[in-house]
Amino acid sequence: MEFETEPLTSHERAPATRRFEGKVALITGGSDRGIGGAIALQMASEGASVAIISREEPARLMKQLSRLGEGAVYTAGDVCQAADVRRVIDECMSEFGKIDILVNNAGVEFAAQLENHEEASFRELIDVNLIGAISMSRAVLPLLTEPGGVIVNIASALALGGCNGFSVYSASKAGLIGFTQSLAWELAPKKMRVVAVAPGMVHTPMVHKHSERLTPEVWRQIEACHPLGMGLPRDVAAAVAFLASDDARWITGVALPLGFAPSFPLPTSPLLGG
Repeated sequence: MEFETEPLTSHERAPATRRFEGKVALITGGSDRGIGGAIALQMASEGASVAIISREEPARLMKQLSRLGEGAVYTAGDVCQAADVRRVIDECMSEFGKIDILVNNAGVEFAAQLENHEEASFRELIDVNLIGAISMSRAVLPLLTEPGGVIVNIASALALGGCNGFSVYSASKAGLIGFTQSLAWELAPKKMRVVAVAPGMVHTPMVHKHSERLTPEVWRQIEACHPLGMGLPRDVAAAVAFLASDDARWITGVALPLGFAPSFPLPTSPLLGG
């Protein structure tokens, strides 16, 4: 299967509305060409100021955000480290004075059957994908705008169905959906919302890295359960922007499937070739 690429400037060329005028979004896991970067560009193009935390600085993304002129700050850090979580929140508050939207996007993905997982790898999956999102949400909550604050969690299609080789990854993302659903009830009395998206396979550097290990049979199954084809980061960003905006003010506690048909079976063949 060939992978498509997307120029980083596409968001600049398509300013839609100003749904996030005066809003501040904190996004974890921002990268130059991944989903987090696309979300940052989408929100900034609609008026948001953006704070980003990631392990490596997304230099091209930060240049792009600076050209949009809404304000952007970057913090080097790991969502699994309490000191880093505190630092990005402090820097966001120092720069912008508030947090209206939290997007828990930071994530890792390892394909391995459970018996082949090292303890370090399955713990990293749970720590980054689930505990990191919980820790960040807990730390942001006292500062999240009330009413109207929104938390958006980036889950996965694999949270909604089993797939050979992704038992631990699926568990981490399914836990994130459960967290979304319960936290939505906790925050509803404050008129704050918690939502999630569950994307199918998206053209990202993380997917490209693993693509050569997938068998032809698995590619056939992947294509079969994505009736509109694989997505681009901007497709996820558009859905996240909708859910984070006031257009979705009556939506909470849901995980929106993106790009795949939930009625179609997810791949069942072994995902690792060789």
